Amino acid sequence: MQSLDYFDPHFDTPDVAPAASPDAVQADAKQKREFNKLQKRLRREVGNAIIDYQMINEGDRVMVCLSGGKDSYTMLEILRNLQRNAPVNFSLIAVNLDQKQPGFPEHVLPAYLDKQGVEYHIVERDTYSVVKEKTPEGKTTCALCSRLRRGSLYGFAEEIGANKIALGHHREDILETLFLNMFFGGNLKAMPPKLLSDDGKNIVIRPLAYCKEADIAEFSRLMAFPIIPCNLCGSQPNMQRQVVKEMLAEWDEKFPGRLESMFKAVTNIAPSQLADRSLFDFEGLEAKQAELLAGRIQAFNVS
Repeated sequence: MQSLDYFDPHFDTPDVAPAASPDAVQADAKQKREFNKLQKRLRREVGNAIIDYQMINEGDRVMVCLSGGKDSYTMLEILRNLQRNAPVNFSLIAVNLDQKQPGFPEHVLPAYLDKQGVEYHIVERDTYSVVKEKTPEGKTTCALCSRLRRGSLYGFAEEIGANKIALGHHREDILETLFLNMFFGGNLKAMPPKLLSDDGKNIVIRPLAYCKEADIAEFSRLMAFPIIPCNLCGSQPNMQRQVVKEMLAEWDEKFPGRLESMFKAVTNIAPSQLADRSLFDFEGLEAKQAELLAGRIQAFNVS
């Protein structure tokens, strides 16, 4: 066998990756540990939300609404992860609503979902034209856009036999909605982790309800999801939601733990300490007082 002349300038030696330094190996191991901790935390929080609110049951067909943003990608990935070891059998089907926004990269989601082996549908509805036509100049498009999107997705869920609709709203989304409703709507409500639609046909679940947005953003970065930005509403400078988001972020930075406390408050409501007459019988307090006092008097008079 003829030996190779390694001094021949026309001979290309195969590329050999240099041995990683001990520091690089240590850094890589640390990154893997941090990723595993993050993934386990998200799995635990999603799992707890599902259990606490009975979001998914045996035989459910869950339509996972995939927008192409970090939240919905993370939701799909964590649900697929949990599905493998869940004590109940349920199916997942990803659905993206193509709203015909100019420049929307239609190939991104199908390519990703095909690669992952996920069952999916792309629903084409030109809600973009409707929103642009109906929204006055200078006004935000979110309200009408979300209403049209919700209607399209609700209807499609029936078509494919999905009995649950999973949306990717996280903890901060819920808190932002709470403050938006207080500041501008005059009511005390947020986004419930589980919701029955007004017509009774659909149950909406929010598996990321317990998850922090920062954790989702980091998980999305490490997973290198092919993010698709929303050019219809995400860049609107006059969005009140963005103002509230910045307010919450500032609070979180200055007062660590405040957001956790506020979210706990959403799950720990005392109707008697508010002022909604439909939730608490304020008119009947005198009668309740008389009943309690009568009970105490009888107890003291026992001979």
